Amino acid sequence: MSDLPNIDYDQLRMPDLQWLEVGQVSTHRPRILLLYGSLRQRSYSRFLTLEAERLLQHFGAETRVFDPHGLPLPDATASDHPKVQELREMSQWSEGQVWCSPERHGSMSAVMKAQIDWIPLAVGSIRPTQGRTLAVMQVSGGSQSFNAVNQLRVLGRWMRMITIPNQSSVAKAFQEFDEEGRMKPSSYYDRVVDVMEELMKFTLLTRDRSAYLTDRYSERKETAQKEAKRLAALAMSHEVEGT
Repeated sequence: MSDLPNIDYDQLRMPDLQWLEVGQVSTHRPRILLLYGSLRQRSYSRFLTLEAERLLQHFGAETRVFDPHGLPLPDATASDHPKVQELREMSQWSEGQVWCSPERHGSMSAVMKAQIDWIPLAVGSIRPTQGRTLAVMQVSGGSQSFNAVNQLRVLGRWMRMITIPNQSSVAKAFQEFDEEGRMKPSSYYDRVVDVMEELMKFTLLTRDRSAYLTDRYSERKETAQKEAKRLAALAMSHEVEGT
């Protein structure tokens, strides 16, 4: 036995390649949810999101785009609000997500943050984002920046998502879309293709393995301790009844 005095060996699992072998491979199209962070009529983050959706559909994904219009501020109302429920159901449905925000005052937009804030880490025993893949993108009104995508990466990690290495940052976005809102040919567009292609690859790679990839020692230990306490309390109650 290893010299690890602080370890609960009953809950320690050796990483093993065999657990990454999938017994039954999913055959349905990868399910991707796309979120954008602006309510403007001519929203470049929405335009970029819709370009990403077209690419994902070409790559074989089933997609849904959440419309943030009407979503209340976090904690301004109960979580049974119809728009909140719509967002949470979409997140639970998804196997991967795309988050696209404009950069505003050097950070992601409030509209983007509100959507993420309404998706909790856990609803009962269900984790709405854990193990899902994530691609992050941003649009900027000026020169290229990575402030928003960097913040989105932090949130993706906090939400226990598998954030892919590639990302997209479109500078001077007003120059990159035509009057119909379609993205013009450019190196920025090529990067979006790269990001969506990579997201699909990671989603196909991990979606049948996410339960194993996100299985944690600390959570197994906590669950075992709670179960031990429950059984101890049950045994005590039986002793009291038998006296």
